[in-house]
Amino acid sequence: MLIAVVFGVVFTTSLLTAAQRFWADGPWWLELSRYLPYPLFLIPALFALVVSLWLGRIWVLGSVLNLALWLTLGMGLQWNSGEGGAEGVRLMTYNIKVFNALQQRDGLYALDLEVARYDPDILVMQDANGLLASRGDPELTQGAVFGLPNVYALGQYVVASRYPLRQCGPGQIDFQGQSHRYVRCTVSMRGQELTLVTAHFESPRAGLVAARREGLDGADDWKRNLADRLTQAVALAHDLTNMGGALVVAGDLNAPESSPVIQTLLRAGLRDAFSSAGRGYGYTYGHSLRRGYDFLRIDHILVSKDIGVMDSFVGQSAASDHRAVIADLTLSR
Repeated sequence: MLIAVVFGVVFTTSLLTAAQRFWADGPWWLELSRYLPYPLFLIPALFALVVSLWLGRIWVLGSVLNLALWLTLGMGLQWNSGEGGAEGVRLMTYNIKVFNALQQRDGLYALDLEVARYDPDILVMQDANGLLASRGDPELTQGAVFGLPNVYALGQYVVASRYPLRQCGPGQIDFQGQSHRYVRCTVSMRGQELTLVTAHFESPRAGLVAARREGLDGADDWKRNLADRLTQAVALAHDLTNMGGALVVAGDLNAPESSPVIQTLLRAGLRDAFSSAGRGYGYTYGHSLRRGYDFLRIDHILVSKDIGVMDSFVGQSAASDHRAVIADLTLSR
């Protein structure tokens, strides 16, 4: 009986870990599993390890390896040294949830502190509707935000930069007949140009709630929710192929890196900055939920292959429901 329990846990956890990591275009339930809190898999792996102590060395070894597999591949551990290069440019993407900040005393001040802590050269924000209005500025402006003098804002998006911005404007990532936009800008710096795109894909919240409350009856809602993000990713990837040059896509993409959503963008010639130069798990979302801890890496900085990544890390959790993602980039690889 104990052997069957340990074998079942080890086999299931190992198989799911491999599938999550290497089978991007798998069935809907596999994508759903990528959004589950990691203790749901970590606790059975630890239980199997404890039980294996009564079964002999081979079972202990198998349980240890299974646990190590989940702690590394399954939970998305990264341990990179980064890439060398010339003086870097610090880029920060941040879903600031400004509506929540405006409801809290010193909410905007907390955002100010978080941005100042990392002192980015370029800052892209999502869910920033009302940020400029709260400062007495129009929605479309050229005025300093968080100390950065060059600013373009449209809808929920704000791009702020030490360097001049030009050719800024929206692109479309519509789904189910609903209009949804991303923002594109050209950043001119040190005699070079960078095409910067910030996007905010559809939230998985509705599909996750349906699946949690209704079980298999909520599967259709989850499938539609996933299809919406995939539609957005395909549309954005198509536009990216026409941009060329040094390219960065940054934002709250509402999907982990192993998801087909992010893999669609990576197949367009991008790579994930944190996976290239980050250390640790880099989780950006979860601390505002009832569980109180981060367990998803759904905010990303993706760069074209001609951009070096010297370092990448995530910010603190106090100012927003999301942690910021920061990357030190160089265009002179």
